[in-house]
Amino acid sequence: MANLKAVERQGKSKRSELNELRNTGKIPAVIYGFGATNTAVHVDAAEFTKVMREVGRNGVIELGLDSGSTKVMVTDYQVDPIKHQVTHIDFLAINMKAELTVDVTVTLTGEAKGAEEGGVVQQPLFTLSVTATPDEIPETIEVDITELNIGDSITVGDLRGNKNYTINNEDDEAIVSVVPPTVVEEPEEGEEAEATEGEESAEGQEAEADASEEKAE
Repeated sequence: MANLKAVERQGKSKRSELNELRNTGKIPAVIYGFGATNTAVHVDAAEFTKVMREVGRNGVIELGLDSGSTKVMVTDYQVDPIKHQVTHIDFLAINMKAELTVDVTVTLTGEAKGAEEGGVVQQPLFTLSVTATPDEIPETIEVDITELNIGDSITVGDLRGNKNYTINNEDDEAIVSVVPPTVVEEPEEGEEAEATEGEESAEGQEAEADASEEKAE
């Protein structure tokens, strides 16, 4: 858990006021959720970036206001597509004893044995739906693919076990597979010759047909 200072904004800010905040390195935000009324705030952009790097996308943040602090998670944020800067944040006030359902990133670790033999690693699932109390939500779910040979795969069911969170995906969903390399078969010389002869024969027939038509005319 990391600490982040927030300053309350009075009323509904105009667009010009919001832009002025952003130009001074601040990010407009709103707090809502457990035990909180919708509150407009702003946070320092540099501090927010630092905190997110520390706790991750689903991490718990101790958000401090003059009126007190509250534990929150980031549920959404908007990014300027040109400047690549965060322009608005939604903070969800949370009950640390109540479970939440969030998407957690899947990270592959290791080098598959099958890949060394020419196999191709395919990852159909990049996130998993997870339910847990806020302090038990993993920052990422690591999947070790070292022992995978060509034709092997790891499914959601393979990840079940003694964990402090529940994965909501179906057991038979494949997370990662190693498939055989795609082989493009080149035609043999005999096949190439037959194809060429066939093309020449067709061209000859077309020429004869054209000649016949000219004589008929």
